[in-house]
Amino acid sequence: MNKRRKLVIALAVGALTLPLRAYGQQQGKVWRIGFIWGQSRATAQADIDSILRGMRELGYVEGRDFTTEYRWADGNTKLLPAMAAEIVRLKVDLIVTRGTPVALAVKSATREIPVVFSSVSDPVETGIVSTLARPGANLTGWSNMLPDTSGKLLELLKAMVPRMSRLAVVADPGNAGKALEVKLLQKAVERLGLPLRSIELRTASDIDSAFAQMSLERTNALIVLADGVTTTNQRRIVELAAKHRLPAIYQFREFVDAGGLISYGMNLSRQMERIAIYVDKIFKGAKPADLPVEQPTTFELVINSKAANALGLMIPESLRISADKLIE
Repeated sequence: MNKRRKLVIALAVGALTLPLRAYGQQQGKVWRIGFIWGQSRATAQADIDSILRGMRELGYVEGRDFTTEYRWADGNTKLLPAMAAEIVRLKVDLIVTRGTPVALAVKSATREIPVVFSSVSDPVETGIVSTLARPGANLTGWSNMLPDTSGKLLELLKAMVPRMSRLAVVADPGNAGKALEVKLLQKAVERLGLPLRSIELRTASDIDSAFAQMSLERTNALIVLADGVTTTNQRRIVELAAKHRLPAIYQFREFVDAGGLISYGMNLSRQMERIAIYVDKIFKGAKPADLPVEQPTTFELVINSKAANALGLMIPESLRISADKLIE
């Protein structure tokens, strides 16, 4: 074998063994990523850990290949516009967000910096992107629901609480994504011939009065929609639901891990890990406008049998069989 051929082979083998990060960044480039979360840092830490784990799996090392800037709204959506403007002023290379209000705030703050969002109820209906297939502008990411999810929440709650007659849903009406979900729930409830009481939960200070109101109205089943306020205060909400003996279904399993009754929704940790894939593609030159918005393809059902026993509820065998996790 001549020397020239040996050199070509050596170069080819070397290219195959280069770490992934060599393809993922410009020579000597250290990316700066801005994270804006509607939740508290403590509540959002699992999300951030999942994203950073996804980055490591793609060969990126924090501090060497990228640095981070974090902003937490602690469930206060009024802070989001200022936070978005501040992150933009820092001239980050990319922004990662969770939730509809955050994505909308960032969209208003910049049309140039690439944005990867997660947990947006309906990015088209809420005006975040043009279409799922071709988002347009500078935003793309993950939706967290499908149109029939609301019906499934009702179906599962009805199975757990057969005598359900006075149903309530708690959510922040100022959250465009949750306002949309409430409308979908109202349509689904009408098919069951049940009334649906919508309880406003704009800030943490509304939580106690919301449960007092539901107790006064003798609410006997509850749907808790996941947003900055409810996820930041998930333990308090779960505790009050137990105190008032109010069966509740949640959109994320984190509520059930905290002692809640039942949850049905996407695997949040898995979605967060996949956020890293979008970040990597953008670092490699892809434009958010050309990256389709992904929707969840699988949903998980988690049931807490201890919480069911405390409420005097029997878990139907059909739910036991279909549950992805049964917490004993």
